[in-house]
Amino acid sequence: MNKWTRGGLIAAAYVVLVFVFQFASFGPIQFRIAEALTLLPMVYPEAIGGIYIGALLANILGGQGPWDIFAGSLISLVAAYITFRYKYTWVAYAAPIVLNAVFVSAYLYFIFEFPSYLLMVLSIGFGQAVVVLGLGIPFLRFVKQNQDRFL
Repeated sequence: MNKWTRGGLIAAAYVVLVFVFQFASFGPIQFRIAEALTLLPMVYPEAIGGIYIGALLANILGGQGPWDIFAGSLISLVAAYITFRYKYTWVAYAAPIVLNAVFVSAYLYFIFEFPSYLLMVLSIGFGQAVVVLGLGIPFLRFVKQNQDRFL
């Protein structure tokens, strides 16, 4: 499979996962299942663009407004690049968790008028950690073991 196709499939999978699990993908408390894909740049560099485009499309369709569309997608792009750059180190695994916890929380805090920025950071960070570490790591292992058959 060529890189453009793989990147497009990753973007499409991200969007589909966001909307299949829409009830948990937006808001001050979220477990965005699509974020399990954020570890794929360790195996496929084209996943950087796929995650960015997937997040951009999901955030456009998600209705949270310009902050989520532009800032949220940019945060996903930066996290994906860091994951690629520092593959298989703690930095790669932490990037999508920490960046979303700190920066997505900043604008969601204002959008939802949440009582505390720190609570928002903990909420988003916890959701990200559960998805990235609990689903993303096993998925990454599966992809690495089967990359000749899939993606």
